[in-house]
Amino acid sequence: MLQAQDLSKEVSSPEGTLTILSDVSFRIQTRETVAVVGPSGAGKSTLLALLAGLDLPTRGHVILNGANLSELDEDGRARVRAENVGFVFQSFHLVPSLNALENVMLPLELAGAADAQSASHAIIEKVGLSDRWRHYPAQLSGGEKQRVALARAFAMAPAVLFADEPTGNLDSKTGANIMQLMFELNQNSSTTLVLVTHDVALAERCDRILSLDGGKLVSDSRSVQ
Repeated sequence: MLQAQDLSKEVSSPEGTLTILSDVSFRIQTRETVAVVGPSGAGKSTLLALLAGLDLPTRGHVILNGANLSELDEDGRARVRAENVGFVFQSFHLVPSLNALENVMLPLELAGAADAQSASHAIIEKVGLSDRWRHYPAQLSGGEKQRVALARAFAMAPAVLFADEPTGNLDSKTGANIMQLMFELNQNSSTTLVLVTHDVALAERCDRILSLDGGKLVSDSRSVQ
């Protein structure tokens, strides 16, 4: 499903060239759940952006479901993302002017889905918000916002779900509930999951753990579940 080959990312800074990632390589199989861990500044979010085609590496390449992202222009990468990828972020990224249902419907409508409203209602019910679908993000708790974000991500039946610290803005109990829901949705949808987290217990729920430090892949291990 995903292949990272010799990925390096460098940016210019006043002190010179800054290396964020250096020669990172791995493969992720269909339906695998993979946690990316490491200290702050290790390159985790940058790696996620490269894997999803939101950014391009300085060297190396990413193959996402058969497509070499480095060989595509921005429009081509956007098409691959639309057809294959779902996102869940720490800061939710909901549209403030749309209610919960409309936020879930948005990617479906952009994709031209004929049944966007009914499909969105169905996934809203799955995440336990059937009585909150008319509410706007400002009227929802953090946990409810992340449930909407999960519903929006899974509404498109993505081949790969990228989650960047999805519980980072939630208290521990709410975060645990959200992650239980994410894993249940992921299993039912046969989705490949790539999860960036600082939570060791959460990482150990995944099939594999990729550890980054100083921009390098220092460990690729199977988790003991």
